[in-house]
Amino acid sequence: MSFGAVDVDDGGAAATAAAGGGDEVRAMPAEVSWEMLDKSRFFLLGAALFSGVSAALYPAVVLKTHLQVSPPPAAAASTTAAAILRRHGPRGFYRGFGASLAGTVPARAVYMAALEATKSAVGSAAVRLGVAEPAASAAASAAGGVSAAVAAQVVWTPVDVVSQRLMVQTAAAGPPYRGGADALRRILRADGVRGLYRGFGVSVLTYAPSSAAWWASYATAQRLIWRALGPAHHDSRASVVAVQGASAAAAGGAAALVTMPLDTVKTRLQVMDGGGASLASEARALVREGGWGACYRGLGPRWASMSLSAATMVTAYEFLKRLSAKDTSL
Repeated sequence: MSFGAVDVDDGGAAATAAAGGGDEVRAMPAEVSWEMLDKSRFFLLGAALFSGVSAALYPAVVLKTHLQVSPPPAAAASTTAAAILRRHGPRGFYRGFGASLAGTVPARAVYMAALEATKSAVGSAAVRLGVAEPAASAAASAAGGVSAAVAAQVVWTPVDVVSQRLMVQTAAAGPPYRGGADALRRILRADGVRGLYRGFGVSVLTYAPSSAAWWASYATAQRLIWRALGPAHHDSRASVVAVQGASAAAAGGAAALVTMPLDTVKTRLQVMDGGGASLASEARALVREGGWGACYRGLGPRWASMSLSAATMVTAYEFLKRLSAKDTSL
């Protein structure tokens, strides 16, 4: 996820104005840059904040995963949710959450560090080269999104594999896992380290362009909304939160729609016990099984989850950055 347009210091703002972007800089509220953050406070508060958000959104992830791996005919999301509740009770919506949470903190730390460092470096370099601020902002946000997505997947893919196995395990699939550690041992015994990175390539193919498009569209949406509202609203914290949330929700929903087929294939690859399937063969099998519509199983929960997650994460992240700023007047 990312959380705002490229941050420009005073020197960068002056350079941007000279390049013809002064009006654009004034059209956006002040940002908190990577260099302005107290890093220890940033990561400590971020771990607590995003753990809470992940807990709130986890049931939608479980529902989406069940829908993606269920055999045809596809059941409605409400039917699948009722079945999970009937078989496992409310705890069924938190299967694998412990394993997921254990990976969420380091994965988000890696994501945030790569995102902010890349945005800052690319944005400053673009401004120094005379690129107009709107283009520099979009380019820096896109580059930060790609860098963050690739770095985070190195940490997140094994966690994703383990947590998804726990989410959808059934008695028919063999002895049930006795928790995340047991699932990890059995995956390693059956497939080695490669088993933990099943779907890594398609995860990068899914999330790197999605993250780039998300951040670039988020920055652009913010700019357009602020331009429409005018500078009179910049001092209103409610306006800032509303604009960030609306921009993030729109970007998250669009990203969910575009990347859904790849996410479905990735999920199916990660929960399979055998190691023979490839991205192409699993995609063909999915289309044969249920047509192109099968690629969009679970779209409703994923769209809702990504839109809500994006809006929540962005507003929380911007708040986190302000709490973590060395200059507390921000």
